[in-house]
Amino acid sequence: MPEVVRVRPRRFGDARGYFSEVFNARVFRQQVADVGFVQDNEALSGAVGTLRGLHFQRSPMAQGKLIRVIRGAIFDVAVDIRKGSPSYGRHVSARLDGIDGDQLWVPVGFAHGYCTLEPDTLVAYKVTNYYSPADDGGILWSDPAIGIEWPVPAQGPVLSAKDLALPLLEDLPAHFSYNSEREDIA
Repeated sequence: MPEVVRVRPRRFGDARGYFSEVFNARVFRQQVADVGFVQDNEALSGAVGTLRGLHFQRSPMAQGKLIRVIRGAIFDVAVDIRKGSPSYGRHVSARLDGIDGDQLWVPVGFAHGYCTLEPDTLVAYKVTNYYSPADDGGILWSDPAIGIEWPVPAQGPVLSAKDLALPLLEDLPAHFSYNSEREDIA
């Protein structure tokens, strides 16, 4: 899915460590997406197998997200939920960690989630719109129609009550259209 982009900021290293410009608005707008970010979020997950997602926000508060890991590692997932899209219901995944510094751009019209691969994983992400509880939405992490092979421990993932109660993709109203990703058609 070309809309979901892996971003690799350059690192300049020497005997002291490294320096990296992790975000540059001009470069991001030219090379990835012409969007502005309004909020930075951070999440710490103590246990391996902590699963957060699959989340999105409906219009008018729909969000694009730029995700990076500061410490630890995650299995990061984006699911296309744009009705009419050739990749509707399909997902892409990437391993992100604090060592290589890669980031994942997840645009509006995709649900997002991740599972921690290391203890005390710290994730930071920029979003293109403010959080709105009234526009919060999601899909059940284990929806067989999506078929994500989550790398969870044998005892299962650590989940919030909210994430356990999310609907299946087939029960989700059409919140996003492939032709107009910011238009709420529900």
